[in-house]
Amino acid sequence: MAFTGRWETETQEGYDAFCKLLGIPDDIIEKGRDYKLITEVTQSGDDFSWTQIYPTDAKVTNKFTIGKECDMETIGGKKFKATVSMEGGKLSVTFPNYHHTSEISGGKLVETSKAGSVVLKRTSRKL
Repeated sequence: MAFTGRWETETQEGYDAFCKLLGIPDDIIEKGRDYKLITEVTQSGDDFSWTQIYPTDAKVTNKFTIGKECDMETIGGKKFKATVSMEGGKLSVTFPNYHHTSEISGGKLVETSKAGSVVLKRTSRKL
């Protein structure tokens, strides 16, 4: 269960451009730029609970089972249906405006979100 644990952001690349593309207001982008996002993951086989704690103490939890459609929510509160897949140890899911992957690489949680040519890459260390 490689993803299980509590993770804290170490680095992120492409943050401003990605947030602007998603329409996040400048003041929120500013607050989040240097914030150490906390991600809490529990995994039992193909079942996951994935929680992210944001700068405003907002918290979003998505529960999903690999290969099964589920209800998910964005930080903005937008609800949508998605199916998370896993290939080669990498989780993959399409959000309404972007595609997101998560993997464990070198003991770190590496999350990549792509919207067209704009990419946000966040690397987190295990706490």
